[in-house]
Amino acid sequence: MAFDYKKEYKEFYLPKKTPGIITVPKMNFIAVRGSGNPNQEDGDYQKAIGILYAVAYTIRMSRKSNHLIEGWFDYVVPPLEGFWEQEGIQGVDYSRKEDFRWISVIRLPDFVSENDFEWAVQEAERKKEQDFSKAEFLSLEEGLCVQCMHIGPYDDEPATVELMDRYLEENGYENDFSPDRQHHEIYLSDARRTAPEKLKTVIRHPIRKKDR
Repeated sequence: MAFDYKKEYKEFYLPKKTPGIITVPKMNFIAVRGSGNPNQEDGDYQKAIGILYAVAYTIRMSRKSNHLIEGWFDYVVPPLEGFWEQEGIQGVDYSRKEDFRWISVIRLPDFVSENDFEWAVQEAERKKEQDFSKAEFLSLEEGLCVQCMHIGPYDDEPATVELMDRYLEENGYENDFSPDRQHHEIYLSDARRTAPEKLKTVIRHPIRKKDR
């Protein structure tokens, strides 16, 4: 049976609908950076997702190619994720989607080296006959975070964020946003096939202990 990161690492992908604190270790990702409204039809965000999945599935299917990745095992491609920020504010303002700066990512298995990643980008470019040069190999250690499962439309996420902020205040923590520590979402549902009220999204924020 294929290794499923969501099932094997439930603490990172299947949190409760109430906030909780977690320490997130270093992970590697396929990443594409961009800006603007993610809902724009055929916009940069939609194109970024196409790049991510093309490279992710090239790695996933590498066993059928002449590029053998050491340590490869059968696995389910992890879910799409995104890091979001806007200039001049802490966290994000959902009413200003055109001001988003984002990093769209898909987690890589630990056995994938940077050389394997570069091969996959070139192979995906060859097969799709597209330019995938925006794809990058990203290593990130989020560290101490608060997270919560949000169920419902993306535009309703501020209510869940408010719940998380209240939890931090009650437990002696505060948000710790910076250029390297951003609002993070993990998309467990396919928005094209799931009713908005049933969408499942993990919301994660970087935090620190309050100074006494």
